[in-house]
Amino acid sequence: MRSGTSLGRVRGLGSAKEGAHHWWQQRLTAGSNLFLMLWLIVSIARQPSFDYASMRMWLSNGWVALPMALLILSVFSHFRLGLQVVIEDYQHDESRIVMLVLLNFFVVALGAAALFSIVKIALGAAA
Repeated sequence: MRSGTSLGRVRGLGSAKEGAHHWWQQRLTAGSNLFLMLWLIVSIARQPSFDYASMRMWLSNGWVALPMALLILSVFSHFRLGLQVVIEDYQHDESRIVMLVLLNFFVVALGAAALFSIVKIALGAAA
């Protein structure tokens, strides 16, 4: 027996069967954010100096750059998932699609800029 009315099925209203997947993605990114943020806080707290040169040298280490890149990916994925839910819950007209597309462009642009910065420092490019 199907839930919902025939009119609701025709209009595409009702479950998209994606809720559990989205929920798990949010929980996984939240867990990885917690783990990676704890690593970042402890790692920065253990630094003897916080000047530009010291922090740049610290980030140029591959064992630091890799978790930083993973943190960027996880944070921006979690950010996108959360704002997607807000947009889907509160935008009910055609602007929903525009907002979701803009959200995706925004997240990809900022995430790419952050990853580019980490890679640039890790590979030792000049400032």
